[in-house]
Amino acid sequence: MNHKSVELQEIWKYLDGEPHVFLATVDVDQPRVRPVTLIHLKEKLYVTAGSNDAKVKQIKQNSKTEFCLLLEKDERKGTVRAECIAQIVEDKDVKADVFNNISFAKEFWKSPDDPNYTVIKLKPISFEYMKPETIEAVKIEV
Repeated sequence: MNHKSVELQEIWKYLDGEPHVFLATVDVDQPRVRPVTLIHLKEKLYVTAGSNDAKVKQIKQNSKTEFCLLLEKDERKGTVRAECIAQIVEDKDVKADVFNNISFAKEFWKSPDDPNYTVIKLKPISFEYMKPETIEAVKIEV
């Protein structure tokens, strides 16, 4: 297994569960960053949102996004940054699958058919990975 494959495996392990990340979108010519819960489901990445949220409107205008996950190991810090193309999910089966596999869905929405429930798929183009034990980031094209 080559070095890039090992690093990609490490990155995907960090994305398991429901980690909190900082998602950046573009609002006309201004970046906007906010914390979101990242959903790693069936080798795909998603975030959920209210249908009228600013991030949904921004993604419809410009699909370029980026997220950053902070890493900690002992006293050391690192990051996983991902450059992504975002897509609003229309597929009802995918929306239901995401809804039924996240711990917090029912706190915000009645069902996967709730008109205020939006799923955003994030397709990584590249990762920038800085392991907690290093000070150098490595860029990995996906």
